[in-house]
Amino acid sequence: MMDAGASQPLLGHPSPPARNDPAYRRLWRKIFSWQVLKIVLLGQFLSLFLCGTSVSSQLLVDNYMVDTPVMQNFISYFLLSLVYTVWLACRSGESGLLYILKNKWWKYLFLAVVDVEANYCLVKAFQYTTLISVQLLDCVAIPVLMVLSWFILRSRYNWIHYLAVCVCLLGVGTLVYADVLSERVDGKGSDVLFGDFLVILGACLYAVSDLCQEYVVKKLSCVEFLAMLGLFGAFVSGTQLMALESAAVASINWNWNVGLLYAGYALCLSGFYSVMTFVVLHSSATSVALGLLTSDIYSLFIGRFLFGYKFSGLYILSFIMIIVGFASYNSVTTYTSEINKETENNDTEEMEAPPESATPLENVPKQLCTVIEDSAQ
Repeated sequence: MMDAGASQPLLGHPSPPARNDPAYRRLWRKIFSWQVLKIVLLGQFLSLFLCGTSVSSQLLVDNYMVDTPVMQNFISYFLLSLVYTVWLACRSGESGLLYILKNKWWKYLFLAVVDVEANYCLVKAFQYTTLISVQLLDCVAIPVLMVLSWFILRSRYNWIHYLAVCVCLLGVGTLVYADVLSERVDGKGSDVLFGDFLVILGACLYAVSDLCQEYVVKKLSCVEFLAMLGLFGAFVSGTQLMALESAAVASINWNWNVGLLYAGYALCLSGFYSVMTFVVLHSSATSVALGLLTSDIYSLFIGRFLFGYKFSGLYILSFIMIIVGFASYNSVTTYTSEINKETENNDTEEMEAPPESATPLENVPKQLCTVIEDSAQ
């Protein structure tokens, strides 16, 4: 008798449709399946978190002349560390804090440096280039992430994935065109070339960070990723804070409103990282990156009331295009390339069993673990 659990589709992995249905009907059924809608809704939840960080930062700058992005990120990383590092400290064995710090500390330090500097490069770019350039060049993270996933995680894509990415990027182009028409070009840019370089660098660093996140949360655990990112992220951003923003922080005129905006930013960013691990676990880093393209649109909707931004119907069109592309991408699962079975069997014998708390990734070749461990030695 067939196992009842085997017929239950995983989150983000729709059930295979009937073979006798037309292709367009099968695609339609996949896009509007409950599993795909869950991923889409969670992706928009992440976009709202990201929107909260943008609005909080904008209010701090416009109303209180406070421009301390490193300080804001330090508080967020510290909050993650306060929650998840303590959680990890309660574990023992190979999934415990002491074992991880002893054997993997340099890997997570690298991840923290990449993530912290990605945030810093993107925020710093606004001082040199225009909002339009940031919106366009920030999308570089998506193709870079797909290329890295292709070579490192051995992810393979269907034609629908490429089409979905093009639809999403076309939606971003519509958003930028709407900004041009509404003359919402914040900042003239003192050195556009350098600012564009910072955006591209930040986008590439984001791609590396997201790829590392996908590997850790699927191969190890979400708690380990969040705990180590919080711990080492707080260390790296704290060091950068003392070097770059100590004078700016000392000159802040503290009051309840400023404190609440700092708290709102930290809660939104830490909540963003926490929920993102769950979404990546059940989809992919590329999928999450596509879903986050709508965060600018949410910021525009809120900015219409708080900052007097002009509204255009093209924003709605842009939102619809991104959502359609995002849902289409998740309607078809990615797969991994086949490797030599003899090599895989030999590598499997040498591998140690993963810790009990590990989250397996069945569609990533087992050879990947050996390759990463060999490169680390």
